[in-house]
Amino acid sequence: MGQTTKSDHDFAALSACRDNPTAVLVLEDGTVFPGIGFGAATTNVGEVCFNTSMTGYQEIMTDPSYAGQLITFTFPHIGNVGTNSHDIETNTPAALGMIVRQPVTNPASWRADLGLDAWLVSHNLPGISGIDTRALTRHIRDHGAPRGVICHQPDGHINTESLVKMAVAWPGLKGMDLAIEVSQKHTDKWSDGSWDYSKVAHRQTTAKHKVVAVDYGCKQNILRCLTDAGCDVTVVPANTSAADIMAMKPDGVFLSNGPGDPAATSSYAAAEIATLIEADMPIFGICIGHQLMARALGATTFKMERGHRGANHPVKDLATGKIEITSQNHGFVVDPDSLPDDVEISHISLFDHSIEGLRHKSKPAFCVQYHPESSPGPHDSRYLFERFTALMNQGRS
Repeated sequence: MGQTTKSDHDFAALSACRDNPTAVLVLEDGTVFPGIGFGAATTNVGEVCFNTSMTGYQEIMTDPSYAGQLITFTFPHIGNVGTNSHDIETNTPAALGMIVRQPVTNPASWRADLGLDAWLVSHNLPGISGIDTRALTRHIRDHGAPRGVICHQPDGHINTESLVKMAVAWPGLKGMDLAIEVSQKHTDKWSDGSWDYSKVAHRQTTAKHKVVAVDYGCKQNILRCLTDAGCDVTVVPANTSAADIMAMKPDGVFLSNGPGDPAATSSYAAAEIATLIEADMPIFGICIGHQLMARALGATTFKMERGHRGANHPVKDLATGKIEITSQNHGFVVDPDSLPDDVEISHISLFDHSIEGLRHKSKPAFCVQYHPESSPGPHDSRYLFERFTALMNQGRS
């Protein structure tokens, strides 16, 4: 008898998915990926993207920047550590569904509260396993991020033709203002630092700077990092005016990450950000906050074909020459040809040389496209929070 290899098991699993699927992923061009459903028995439509991170699937699923998206995980073993109440970026997941290679297993971690399957059910989110994620990733790489539908139907009765029509009819992320949908509706204080797992408690720091964080879909670990850096943080809704922010007398303003098209969000955000910049307010922006700052200064943005998503993206700091391995999640980017003369590029992607950071030449304002809070991802870029506090110290002096 010949030896059975892992490839044999993978082939058998994929064959079973094709023969008796309980879920499908259908793309707008009619491509159908049959699989085995897990999570909630429901149907969701959105933009299909891929993430190359090897860890942090719960942080990824709860990142508000993934609103409107179905996430393909290129790492095959997703779900092994289960889920818990700590590794979240918002209380309600923003992503619409999960696409994985291997079946989700029972959790093997002392920190797990729920298995991934049960966690998805609790949030009414579908998942599909048994997908050839390499083939799907190549499809996205070659043709751009498509509209798609995940349908989990345990009885296997799935009408793929109607799902294709659903995918085609979905309007797509271009032109969508999703930030206003995921932003909190009221002003709140934030006081938690990062987790100290030796005590299973938040670290405590002394606040030295008063910061207003504008919530376009803010990740909680960004707020923890601001607290760790000595900031007393007040979080305000996405449509808060510059006048209301200035009335709080902050030492600095943070512009958060978030989902959707920055051109749509800038219809109400850009003028307020421009007012804050003109007032010499120290400002730090991340992700859509970076894009909104650029638009406030007169630059434009455009949608990328496939975006940057993962925890292994190399970025170069042009001032120091240092290479940072970064965590990223964005589908829009600033157009370098549109930058005004008083703005300079501070960081670039070593994958495609797109803009990863900007700095105003005469105002205390800077921003980055990637995620220095590293949740998930490496800690190479945590220094940016100290750069923000240094700007606020200069403003005081």
